[in-house]
Amino acid sequence: MKLTCHTCRVEISKELTELKDLELLNTDDGQDYIPEGYYLIDNQTADLELYSAIVVNIKDLINSGYHSNPSRLNGCCGNDGLDGMNRVCINNHEIGTEKSDCWMFHFVSLNPDRVDFS
Repeated sequence: MKLTCHTCRVEISKELTELKDLELLNTDDGQDYIPEGYYLIDNQTADLELYSAIVVNIKDLINSGYHSNPSRLNGCCGNDGLDGMNRVCINNHEIGTEKSDCWMFHFVSLNPDRVDFS
């Protein structure tokens, strides 16, 4: 399964499989929260702002970049994701929030209203 931008239909992820074994999640600061190649539907375990977000490893995103508004890209060693969606597809449509600062585990939380499964 891959994810696409809801607005322009461009693929935004590599091939993904739903993560069934939640023991593979890693909550250590500075580490990947979810293994590469997997996704999970968050039920407010990782991203307290958005129920049912699609959580993926940062390395699994393709055809995407960072928001053009620098106020969305705050953090000391990465992006803290505290100032709104900071990831966009290659056509600049907002798709989700990367959390990759040093004091948190790392992942991208994709907005389920902004992306589709394909």
